[in-house]
This record gives sequence, C-alpha cells and structure tokens, in this order.
Amino acid sequence: MSGELTASERGVPAVETLELVKIYGSRRVVDGISMALPVGKVYGILGPNGAGKTTTINMLTTLLKPDQGVAKVFGHDVRKDAGRIRQLIGLTGQYAALDEKLSGFENLYIFARLQGFTSWGAKKKAAALLADFELSDSADKQVEKYSGGMRRRLDLAASLISTPPLLFLDEPTTGLDPRNRAKMWELIRALVAGGTTVLLTTQYLDEADNLADRIAVIDQGKIVAEGTANELKASIGSTSLHLRLADRREQAQAARMVEKVLRSKSTLTEESVISAPMKNPDQVTELLMALRREGIVLSEISVQKPTLDEVFLTLTGKGRGTDEKEAGHGQSDAA
Repeated sequence: MSGELTASERGVPAVETLELVKIYGSRRVVDGISMALPVGKVYGILGPNGAGKTTTINMLTTLLKPDQGVAKVFGHDVRKDAGRIRQLIGLTGQYAALDEKLSGFENLYIFARLQGFTSWGAKKKAAALLADFELSDSADKQVEKYSGGMRRRLDLAASLISTPPLLFLDEPTTGLDPRNRAKMWELIRALVAGGTTVLLTTQYLDEADNLADRIAVIDQGKIVAEGTANELKASIGSTSLHLRLADRREQAQAARMVEKVLRSKSTLTEESVISAPMKNPDQVTELLMALRREGIVLSEISVQKPTLDEVFLTLTGKGRGTDEKEAGHGQSDAA
C-alpha cells in the first residue's frame, strides 16, 4: 500500500490519543495525554525541558510503545499498524539523521532509493529538494562541511522525499539563525498549503504563535492547556503590563512587587523589560504607587496583550531553559 491516504483514512483525525502513558522506572514521563489533530493543520506542542514532548512524538511515530492508553494515526493503532503508519508519516528529529561523509545529493538520493524510487527518479527528486531548500550550490559538498542551518534544511528535505500526509517536526529550527528560521517557516506553510498535516514541537514560542493553528502546553507529562494562541493568551488575562526601570539593579525587587500586586508570574525579557499578565487593569495604579513608595523609577510603561512567553511561564511555572532530563532517555527533551 502506498503513502497516499485512502478514503477511510481521510475521514478521521490525523492524530488521536486517549490517556496516553509512558513510564520509565517510577516516573510517568507521559501521563494521560489526550488530543486530536485535524487533517491539514499545524498542531504545536510546547513545554519545558523534560515535559514529555519528544517521548510523545516517539510513541506516535512507532519508535516507542505506549504503556497505557490509545494512540492512532489516521485511524491506525500505533501498536497494531506500525507498518502502515510509517508509510504515512515523515519525521524530522532534534538531531539530523544524515551520513556526514556523503554529499547532500548522495544523502537524498539514497533516502529516495530506500523509499522505492528508481535511480532516475531518485536523482530527479534529490535535485528538486536541494533546489527547494536552496542547497543546490552545496549539492556535492560533504555534509560534515555543512553549517548547522544547512544540515537542518537537508534533514527536513530528507523527510519530505515521499511528501507524507503527516509530518512530525521535533524542534525543526533549533540552532538556526533568524533568516534560516524564517525560510523554514515558509517551507512549513507551503507544505500545509499543499495538504500536509504537521505536528510541531518547538522551544520558540513565536514559532508556535506564527505557525500553529492549535497549541497544547505540556508540563510533567500532562496537557495543562490547549487551544489557539489567542485562546491561551486570553486564559491568563486580557492585558499584560510591561515595565522598564531607570536602574536595572532594582529589577529583582520590582519583579517581586509586580508579582505580589498583580498576583501573577513575571518575566524579564532580553530587552530588560519586566512583564506580567493581569486581569484587572485597575491594579496598575496600586502597583505604581507601591513602586513610588520604594523609590523605584520607571523609564517606560505599557499595557499590551499577553504573549505566549507569559502563557508558558504562568501555566508551567518554569523558564524555557530548565534543564531536566526525561527518565530513560539520557538527553533533554528540549522545550
């Protein structure tokens, strides 16, 4: 059977899980995850390091067997129909699955041959993908000489040799510079426009905000929130307060006061702006009076809509850099 969807497969969710569980030792790395991913959409999964994102992906792609619960891909159970599922999916993991001693062209050619292409068809497909991902000029260069961004693009190209109906992207833009990230976003949008369904895990909240139709926030193996980006933002407050101080040495004290008055988690951006969601704009007056009493001077203040960064911190209570390990894996599940 080919990688084309049958009529019955098109009539069910691309991914559907019910109380999915994976246990390592005494720890439930995935603890009762239930979700449904409609066909032709981008579904984003966010969570701190060690939340269970990569383990979930590995079960859905048949690389790991669930310990409990149900997981289906286009109606096929991951335990019973692994062969058919593998015909319908593509996977780009956190680490490139490439032979570094071969050229970019040779890598794609071999992958195409392994998927049943004729020699001529494999050459044509490899050349087309290299052009799509702006790698034609480096087609004959050994992959070990590629930059990090080039490797990620080549890895994604390899997962698209058969243009699968469902593509799993696990941290697809990690380590890319802004230009290559933007290019990758364009490629993902083009895939979805062509009918491919995408399940995306990412450590970049703006990436989920820009690409995902719906987002699940996972923490400690559980889905703690799910919805569109706007729904998630609205769930923690209608507005967000942003403060910049005249003296950065007072940021820690000011952040504690913000959290006490607004009763919400605060974040410090790379631009040294303290931000926190709030549900009652009248609290701003109370906060400003408290800051004045402590002699803390502001250089800038604004009220905006909450960001996904604030949603993430409020729901998980963790920064994105938390370095936890998934039990049994020996590598972090990068958020």
